[in-house]
Amino acid sequence: MRKGECARETSETRIWVSLDLDEPGEASPQTGIAFFDHMLTAMAFHGAMTLQVSGEGDLQVDGHHLVEDVGLCIGRALRDALAVDEAIERFGHAVIPMDESLVAATVDLSGRPFFAGDLSMSARAFGAFHTDLVPEFFRAFCVGGGVTMHLRSLAGGNAHHMCEAAFKGTGRALRLAVRPIAGGNVPSTKGVIDR
Repeated sequence: MRKGECARETSETRIWVSLDLDEPGEASPQTGIAFFDHMLTAMAFHGAMTLQVSGEGDLQVDGHHLVEDVGLCIGRALRDALAVDEAIERFGHAVIPMDESLVAATVDLSGRPFFAGDLSMSARAFGAFHTDLVPEFFRAFCVGGGVTMHLRSLAGGNAHHMCEAAFKGTGRALRLAVRPIAGGNVPSTKGVIDR
């Protein structure tokens, strides 16, 4: 079974994440930021994975530390789940429409962390969740998971739709990238991926 966990405790946050790549369905994020929990649930559902997140943080300051550390822990849990010596597709891509918005998400589970994104959103915040935390979450996820990722806005307007397309697209891209390859060949001409 490809499962991963991550626990992180600092003076700013206390995070626990459990991820199961082979048991689709359940998502139970509890971060204290309702919109963020909604996005994590959408990512897990479209990624066909089980994701549990328990997070506490200094929300009286703002959501930055919590969102960033949750991203880091989900990335580490993904890396942990993929530590099993098994060949996977490695690359995944999805283009997700949400009404007037269209977002492309592309991932490479290469072991090399890199994030690039150009999601410009009109709304500043949804409750306690500031839209400038979206790239912070994905950047931390890439660092924790050793993931190369690009998020591109192809069309947009409504910030809620943009956020939702980004998280759903990431889930769909990961769903493809973690799929085992029949025959077990490592998807690299180097013969190894540093996960």
